[in-house]
Amino acid sequence: MTSDLARFYQQMYVIRRLEETLLEMFSAGEINGTTHTCIGQEATAAGVISHLDSERDVIFSNHRCHGHYVAFTDDVEGLIAEVTGRTTGTCGGKGGSQHLCRGNFYSNGIQGSIVPVATGIALAERERKSGAVTTVFIGDGTLGQGALYECLNMASLWRLPLMVVVENNHYAQSTPEELAVSGSISARAAAFGIPTAEITTTDVEEIHATAGSAVERIRATGEPFFMVLDTYRFSPHSKGDDTRDPAEIEARRASSDPIALIADRLDPELRADIEQAAERRVADAREAALAAPVAGAVQA
Repeated sequence: MTSDLARFYQQMYVIRRLEETLLEMFSAGEINGTTHTCIGQEATAAGVISHLDSERDVIFSNHRCHGHYVAFTDDVEGLIAEVTGRTTGTCGGKGGSQHLCRGNFYSNGIQGSIVPVATGIALAERERKSGAVTTVFIGDGTLGQGALYECLNMASLWRLPLMVVVENNHYAQSTPEELAVSGSISARAAAFGIPTAEITTTDVEEIHATAGSAVERIRATGEPFFMVLDTYRFSPHSKGDDTRDPAEIEARRASSDPIALIADRLDPELRADIEQAAERRVADAREAALAAPVAGAVQA
């Protein structure tokens, strides 16, 4: 498990420093537009995606997609270049922060729109008999979109290999969960006869175990699964809009920071090596991105 833990820590620390760096770059005027960071939610990306095969399985993510993208592709350099609008970016600098596409990874910033597409891809993969699992990451804010429930109905009726992962960070932009979501989140899928799992931890090893059982079940049965993961973003919704009580954020950071939870399980020297390598990699990627040509710019 030590090697797995080191791999998780490396991945999560890279994602954390990447996201912090993007916010720094906005403040420095190096990025235009907007971005939605997943600081505090790194364990869901690392724990779930570690079970997926980038050559076969398909992922659909949302506006808060950077962690999922890095966990699936390990493409830190392409991501930073893309967000800065450079030709060396993942999509040539044309997709930006919310619309990443590489291999079997797709993202879209429209709330809920990825679920019907993911359901269609799951149907296509079933017909191809590829054995692929299609995973779609949504947030608690997506629970207000009617298309989600249409898709759960179809996925259950048609027995589609679809895994829906709800990252419940308890806020839909700035609206707290208790003002927007009634009843049980997992019961929404259970109503369609879809097996569910719900865990209230940000420990990557526990998330990894739960996700492993879910993926194994989908591969064995070809049927959908619905997973609800409790998480919390320490960063604003986007680059600066945050109406939450700072004391609430600090309390969650102190009790459930996914990186801090596993840091002490690693050998201190190994941990330091991982952190230093991540710092260098993100810094080098930032420097390379800023040195690359701007997408669409007229060259002299």
